[in-house]
Amino acid sequence: MVSGKKKIQVAIVDDHVLLRNALAKLITSFENYAILFEGDNGKDIKLKTSQQMIPDIILLDVNMPDMDGYESVRWLHKNYPQIKVLALSMYSDESTIIKMLRLGAKGYILKSIDPEELRLALDSVLKKDFYLSELISGKIISGLHKDAGSAEVALRVTDKEKEFLQLCCTELTYKDIAIKMFVGHRTIDAYRNTLFEKLNVRTRVGLAMYAIKAGLVDPSSTPIH
Repeated sequence: MVSGKKKIQVAIVDDHVLLRNALAKLITSFENYAILFEGDNGKDIKLKTSQQMIPDIILLDVNMPDMDGYESVRWLHKNYPQIKVLALSMYSDESTIIKMLRLGAKGYILKSIDPEELRLALDSVLKKDFYLSELISGKIISGLHKDAGSAEVALRVTDKEKEFLQLCCTELTYKDIAIKMFVGHRTIDAYRNTLFEKLNVRTRVGLAMYAIKAGLVDPSSTPIH
């Protein structure tokens, strides 16, 4: 835990005012945490940061009007990479999670989580630079730190598997990936299952996270659809 008199500064950006206010009150009750600002969308982030209001963490809703979570996290990753973004959403589908993480978010939580998990998520993003609830096991999270060596990945993963991992970070279905790689669906299944074993993951989110942390995917080059 970060110690000292200076509190960890958190921003909450969500267009649902009641939820935002409730989260602000809850986070203020956590020791060593304080709310720096609240906003409705990414435009408020741009405004506040231009006023030198730079939080340590931003709780960022995915679906917002004008400038949504995807556009916001990409802008933050480019302009303020030191700010840790914790995505906040009602949706738990793989494509949304992967897209937010690919664009630079350090974690992903659901709006239905309890207060204890929110505190855990904030602490984990600060300490471990990552949080993904129970979607990936703690063992996998520890293997996804930035210091998880790219050299290790290079030794264990073939070029075709690396290509497959990169495509897992897109919105393509496994069927689309097979077409793009000019192979059959059974070959794609084989790549996936082999990587599940090699990387000790069990979901596409796990594969995508490994690719992102291993530097196989550049968030700044990923288009927003």
